[in-house]
Amino acid sequence: MARDGEYDHLMPCFLQLAELAEDDPRRARLREKLVAAHLPLARNIAHRFSGRGESQEDLTQVALLGLVNAVDRFEPARGNDFLSFAVPTIMGEIRRYFRDTSWAMRVPRRLKELHLALGNARGQLSQRIGRAPTARELAEHLGLSLDEVYEGLEAGNAYHTTSLSEPAPDAGDDIVRADSIGEEDESFDFVEYRESVQPLIERLPERNRQILYLRFFRDMTQTQIAERIGVSQMHVSRLLAQTMQTLRDKLSSAD
Repeated sequence: MARDGEYDHLMPCFLQLAELAEDDPRRARLREKLVAAHLPLARNIAHRFSGRGESQEDLTQVALLGLVNAVDRFEPARGNDFLSFAVPTIMGEIRRYFRDTSWAMRVPRRLKELHLALGNARGQLSQRIGRAPTARELAEHLGLSLDEVYEGLEAGNAYHTTSLSEPAPDAGDDIVRADSIGEEDESFDFVEYRESVQPLIERLPERNRQILYLRFFRDMTQTQIAERIGVSQMHVSRLLAQTMQTLRDKLSSAD
């Protein structure tokens, strides 16, 4: 951490920055000078958070963002030194980063990277084709097998945990998740027999495949799916039920 008085010589720069008008061209130069002078501080703070599952490069970038925010928001007229304001600002930015991006359960780095790559690919393809891409389209885009795509999508389940005391989706505020998780869920069968059902899914109509993907791999509710693909919730429910029954029938006939 910084030594006492190490950055005191920069206080005149902060005072000058505070006096300049927003459109004064000297502001940008002063701001860059102050950020550059405090880079060792940001790197030092980022290093204190190493070994927690995030790359040092990412942590340093977040710390630099916190440093820039501190320089922009510091008010020398309040009589405080910059370090007493900058250190908690930078640390707060890093803690917020961990809160927003850390995985709820320990996941291998390969799966983390795979899940993030799928997220980026999904965004790119959605913009290009005007709808959510299928698992096969994601696989072709990234040069992966379907199994790798499914594995990466499922890894996202470890990204966040959800409190059982939160309201259950589509159930109103009076029913919490803990009250709604005891019912039979067709997704258990779907996951259990995924290896067997995968060839059958590939032969389904495009819309049916899309609904299965959104329901079981994006964990979207029927209402959310309906809004995404532009049909009624009842239509989604009917298609989902028909598709699951078709898959069950074909699995049974194959036994």
